Parts: sequence; structure tokens; C-alpha cells
Amino acid sequence: MTALDHIRCLSIIAHIDHGKSTLADRLLELTGAVSARDMRAQYLDSMDLERERGITIKAQNVRLEYKGFVINLIDTPGHVDFGYEVSRSLAACEGVILLVDASQGIEAQTLANCYQAMEHDLTIVAALNKIDLPAAEPERRAAEIERVLGIPAEELLHISAKTGEGVAELLDAVIERIPAPKGDVDAPTQALIFDSYYDPYRGVVSAVRVFNGALRSGAKLRYVQARQDHDAEEIGVRLPVPTPVATLGPGEVGYLVAGIKEVGQAKVGETVTDANRPASALEGYRDPKPMVFCGLYPVEGDDYADLRDALEKLRLNDSSVTYDPETSGALGFGFRCGFLGLLHMEIVRERLEREYDLALVATAPNVEYRVVRLDGSVEVIDNPSSMPPLNEVTAIEEPYVTVILLTPTDYVGTLMELSQQRRGVLDKMEYLSEDRVELVYLLPLGEIVTDFFDQMKSRTRGYASLDYEPAGYRASDLVKVDVLLNNTPVDAFSAIVHRDKAYDYGRKMTQKLRELIPRQLFDVPIQAAVGGRIVARETVKAKRKDVLAKCYGGDITRKRKLLERQKEGKRRMKQIGSVEVPQEAFVAALRLDE
Repeated sequence: MTALDHIRCLSIIAHIDHGKSTLADRLLELTGAVSARDMRAQYLDSMDLERERGITIKAQNVRLEYKGFVINLIDTPGHVDFGYEVSRSLAACEGVILLVDASQGIEAQTLANCYQAMEHDLTIVAALNKIDLPAAEPERRAAEIERVLGIPAEELLHISAKTGEGVAELLDAVIERIPAPKGDVDAPTQALIFDSYYDPYRGVVSAVRVFNGALRSGAKLRYVQARQDHDAEEIGVRLPVPTPVATLGPGEVGYLVAGIKEVGQAKVGETVTDANRPASALEGYRDPKPMVFCGLYPVEGDDYADLRDALEKLRLNDSSVTYDPETSGALGFGFRCGFLGLLHMEIVRERLEREYDLALVATAPNVEYRVVRLDGSVEVIDNPSSMPPLNEVTAIEEPYVTVILLTPTDYVGTLMELSQQRRGVLDKMEYLSEDRVELVYLLPLGEIVTDFFDQMKSRTRGYASLDYEPAGYRASDLVKVDVLLNNTPVDAFSAIVHRDKAYDYGRKMTQKLRELIPRQLFDVPIQAAVGGRIVARETVKAKRKDVLAKCYGGDITRKRKLLERQKEGKRRMKQIGSVEVPQEAFVAALRLDE
């Protein structure tokens, strides 16, 4: 066990793409944790998906040794959708390294993550990164940080994570400024599980931070919330290669394998203690609230059980995903899943398809609404198909969020226009410096979850950044738009939209479906309806056999008789015929907003 005053536990936090993973790479090199031969970019990012997209999705921990000190480092994601990973990481630390890009300055997630660290009462070591770039303006950005975050400019370190310049000084500052963890080795054992993943051979592998006492290999452990006892098969540390050790003392971070095959028994936020001398539970994490919902259905109905197992294992690794079984008349059996945002939804779906070899169809994303019925009861709805008829409803409330936009002054006009198109209300506007503005808007979440982020990036050439937090529910003039095929509603295409946008949604959806649905032997009407009123209609024309081919010359009545007989046949067929919607049409139609 390492002496407490020689341990430092810290996270790296920053806005997306400000150099967290690159700094982690330099720290691994500097402390000799990874040899130059084995080194690769984004070393700690273990998923192919993270490398392809160049983003961190999962927080990763590693133990470094430097000048006789043990540094437990956690590299965190930067995107707003993975803020929960950051909050969990901060609970296992005493301090943070706050990185700010010297060319771009403070952005939305910089503020959000910094405030989160302050709430946890952590010591902040701030550094300006990318000082080797020609566009870097360290003095100007330092003044901005001092004014906005209150961190004195002379305390800021100037580094380049790419070239390694200033990284050794940063490590020295970390050891000097961040306090050592507190803990008592003789007290009953208390260790917090802050991350887990499922290994098919060894069961659940948990990342733990020990607060009091010691975890010993082979000891009988109690999982406090699950009320289960397990034997510690292996305890170890990540160097970054997993290395078994005999004990983990207070302040140390490592991993624990206890042969648990039941995924629900080792949840994130669980407290592990000694079965013979149990301690009380540590304060865990508050459960994150999903913001965006969509249905996930297997393309092959037989894969339903595999999808359920995959979701259960994935939830161990990413506890912010929620799922409940549901059925759809069009798509069969599936799950209604809740996510923290649109990128989170996309990543989870891609991970399910890659890691568990599934083919999935996702319905259009939507949010959770509150419906107030005539008798005063309130019902929460996350699926348009479960919306009660409008004549039974007195009000529909939708979730609002406070959106913080940070942008160069040149793009203020175009961002205000975008926000107002999405029913936004300007709350405040503040100049952080002569060329950077903070806009705070109150916006309906339903208007953000489709393509607000993409629109914002394209209108500002990628310079603006966004962060949002929930701001409660408000009543709005919302309606449910149903799509009917051959007079039969198709639940997968239903949507809850603002009354002003119902006509546009209906028109787009019917036009799209007309192109996608193959022609039948009878006319197929495609209609969009609000309540009992049709707001848009398209028709897929019938395939017709040329019944007049054998009629040449002769009386017109012969031709008319053949056409009438064909028409009658089509009419009868239409009454009993059902329209088959191919799977590709579902996928393409649900990508309407793309």
C-alpha cells in the first residue's frame, strides 16, 4: 500500500476536442507507463468507435508513478451528452486538470465541467493547451479565463499536449496543488464502484476507489445495496495493463473481479465493504434523467432475446441508458430506450450493432411529455402512440431546457434566428470578451433533439458551442400527427409536434412515404391526420395490367366493359388488401429530418 500523502487522484476535464486524450498520452509517455514502441494515439480510448470518431465516450482510469508519487488519472469525455461520465469521475477525485484550447478559449462544456468540479469542491489546476498553434493567443485567453472563471492568469500553465512542452511542469503543479486523499486504513472497508464492464469469461469487472480500510485479494466482500456477498477473485491496478496486486489501500484506485455473472449485482455507485466487518454505504450517484427516447427493434424478430441481453450488459457499462419492453404493430417486439442526448443515442445504437452483432431499426427520437387529462390526472408519455385522444386532454406540457451558446460575435444574428425558429426565448446575452458572446435561451427540448446541434455547427462554421440543462415543464400547443396507410394508422410514424408545424411534418412524411412504398395492385392513399382532420395526402398509384391489349377495333362498349370489370376488382381488392411496408422504407422514413 502507498502512503496517503504520496497519492493524488485527479480527472482531466475540458470541452470536446481541447486535447484531453492527447494530454493523457503525453502523461503515459512521461511517466514511462507505456513504452515508445507500444504507444499509439488516444491510448486509453479502448473502443474502435472512439478512435474512428476521435472522441472519448467512456471515462478511463490509469495509475501513473512519478517522482515517488502515485497519480490515479481519469480521462473523461467532453461532449455534453456524456456529462454523466464526468460527474461520476469527479466523485472519485480530489482535483482536476482543466484544459482550455489557447486558440479557441472558453467554450460551453469548459464552463459546465468547471462548475461541476467547483460543486464537488475539487482543486482546479488550469492549463492552456495547444500553445504551439499559429492561431494560439495565450495572454488573451488567460485574461478571459480570469474574468469568467476567476482563476488568476498567473496560475495558468502553458502547455502543448501534442509536443509535450510544459507537461512535466503540469505534473509538478498537480503534485504540489492537489491535496492528498483522506482515509483511515484501520476503519471498516469502504470502496466505491465508479465504472464497470462485462467480460464474457470473468464476469463483471468493476473500477473501484477505496475511501477507507483496504481491499484484499481473496477476502469475502459485501455489496451493500445488492445485499450480496462475493469473494474477491482478483484485485489489481491499471498501469495501463491490468496488473494484479495483493491489497488496495485508502485513496487508491484499481479494479475488482468477484466472479459476478448477474449484471444487476454490481451497479455503478455501489459500495463494497468487508463481509465480516461491514461499513455503511457511501453516497452513490444520483441517477441521470434520460432526455431523448426512441424505440429500438431488431430487424429479425428472433433477435429480441439477444437485444435484451445486450442492453442489460451495455447498461452495466453505461448506466445512463434506460429501457422498457414495448410492441409496435408495424415493427413487432422491441424496447423503448432513454438516452441523455442524440449523440448518446447514436453511439449506443452503434455499440449494440457492433459489439453484440445485431441489426436494429430505431424509431424517430422524441422526448417525454406530460398530459393533463380532464379529471386532473397527469400521465407521462414518451411514445406518441400512447397519447390519449385530444378530446380527453386539457393540456400537454413539454420539457424545456436552458441552452447556453458560446459563439464568436460574427455569428450572433444567425444563432438568434435559429433559436427563434425553434420557439426559443432569449434569457440573457453577455459579452465574455470583445469577440465572444454567451447567449442563454429557453428552448423546448423537442426542438433540440433532431438537428439543432448540426444546424448550429454549420451556421457558425463549427465555432459555436452548446451546453444545456433541464428547466422543467411548460404547457404548449402540441398535437399528435398520425400517418395512415390505406386508412390504417401506422404507429411507428406518429409524432407529437407543435400545432404550427403539424402541416409541414405531415406533408414531408407523406411525400417521403410515397417514394418509398412499392406500388400495390390497388391505389394506396397515404394521409397525415391531426385528430380527425386530414392535413396532407399522397397516393401510390396502382399497378395496372393492360386489359385493352386484346381489344383492337370493335365497339367502345367492349373496352368500357373490360375497364369497369378491372375497376370493380381493384375496389374489392382494396377492401381486403393490406399494405406491406418494407423494412428499408421504415428506416428511410424515420431519417426524415436528416
